[in-house]
Amino acid sequence: MEIILQETDQDILEILKYVLEQEGYQVYALLDSDADFLALIEEHRPHVVMLDFRLDGKISLEILGIIKAKYPHLPVIAMSCNHNINDEYSKIGFDDYIPKPFDLDHLYLTIRKYIPKNVPKEVIIGGLKKASA
Repeated sequence: MEIILQETDQDILEILKYVLEQEGYQVYALLDSDADFLALIEEHRPHVVMLDFRLDGKISLEILGIIKAKYPHLPVIAMSCNHNINDEYSKIGFDDYIPKPFDLDHLYLTIRKYIPKNVPKEVIIGGLKKASA
């Protein structure tokens, strides 16, 4: 059960990576947003992508658009301290959001909406292949 995690704060990135790995997820963590997200998705076949929706969110919206254009069914979750993210996330194309500061129970609950426990990777990979075809 893989997750691509992009966060601009090194400390938050390390903590999130650790707590998600403790829950049994394989986490590919990125500190910056300059990565080729399509290549990473092709290589890692994640079940979920989590993006830091920092400040005005322009960079994360660009990344979201690139991902959704090729993989419309791949869940992309916004992480944000913006006070209105709970009202805005679905309007701008994210599948869900996780507010900062993090509540671990809410973090796990949100991820489990998209990665139920013990889902075989082939189920998700098959869905991605169909979506990208």
